[in-house]
Amino acid sequence: MRPSRRRSLFVPALLCALAVLAPRPAVAEGDGADPGVSAQVARLYEDASVATRQFEDGRLDAEAQRDRAERSERLLARERRETEVLRRDLGRIARAQYRQGGGLPYTAQILFAKDPGDLMRGQHAVWRAEVAVANAVAKSRRAEGRLAAVDAEAQAAWRTLEKRNGELAEMKRTIDAKLDEARSVLQGQADVSVAAGACRGAVRLDQPPLDSARAWVAPVETYELSAGFGSGGERWAHRHTGQDFAVPIGTPVRAVGAGRVVKVSCGGAFGIEIVIEHPGGYYTQYAHLAAVAVDQGQRVPAGQWIGQSGTSGNSTGPHLHFEVRVTPELGSSIDPVPWLAEHGVDV
Repeated sequence: MRPSRRRSLFVPALLCALAVLAPRPAVAEGDGADPGVSAQVARLYEDASVATRQFEDGRLDAEAQRDRAERSERLLARERRETEVLRRDLGRIARAQYRQGGGLPYTAQILFAKDPGDLMRGQHAVWRAEVAVANAVAKSRRAEGRLAAVDAEAQAAWRTLEKRNGELAEMKRTIDAKLDEARSVLQGQADVSVAAGACRGAVRLDQPPLDSARAWVAPVETYELSAGFGSGGERWAHRHTGQDFAVPIGTPVRAVGAGRVVKVSCGGAFGIEIVIEHPGGYYTQYAHLAAVAVDQGQRVPAGQWIGQSGTSGNSTGPHLHFEVRVTPELGSSIDPVPWLAEHGVDV
């Protein structure tokens, strides 16, 4: 019976040893990486986004003010033309009156008129015409004054907006310069991690508000699609196994759906990568990252920032390589675009 007892004790001891010796993702010392440049890049992205929105709003306001100024100019030019027409009409009436009266004073015209009644009626018609023209001219002048004031106000507002837009553009250039520098540092840290095969650990980023109404989202918010699933090229041994999203280094990468992080790796062709298991037996992979913001085993909701894009590993430029798999491993991928579409996400 003793040999049997030794075997029964040996089995759990062996399992414990295997659990201790099982390979784990290499992580730098410490509970988590200093967010440092990762957090700086994330903040600068938000600053750049705000500055861009402000600049675009200011540009639209300036265009609207310019349109108002040009419209005022057109109205002013029309009023001036109409005033000139009225003045010419008044001149013609005055000349016609003078010719009809032969240059005589009005009292003399009455005395020598063959039909004083006709003369009185004619003179009254001329007087009414003169009053109408005079009123129209006065009205036109008042309108011209108002339009000139509106035009001056619109022009002043436009100049103020142009100045503000110049300031916003300069601020945006400054942020972009800082962002480029921070991206370079971030990618440099990623390259060191990949070369060493050891992740720096998860950085803690300030997470954006999550939309609880959306169960699935695109892996990045703003992007251009580049290499697609199944496409050929010298960079891949066979066919491209995912969908590439062309984004700058440091772009926040989101979990497309709720799930559990089953892999965080920092070496090989994919560089820094994350794999998430989702309900239903599907897995998503996020590769060529510059930093990770989650730990292996962590559960994440849809839309949470799990890392930042980069160009680590076998990559020719900044982008996110995104895969959908039926197992956590390479070789089980399916086309991610229709899969996302089935989950209500069009890319």
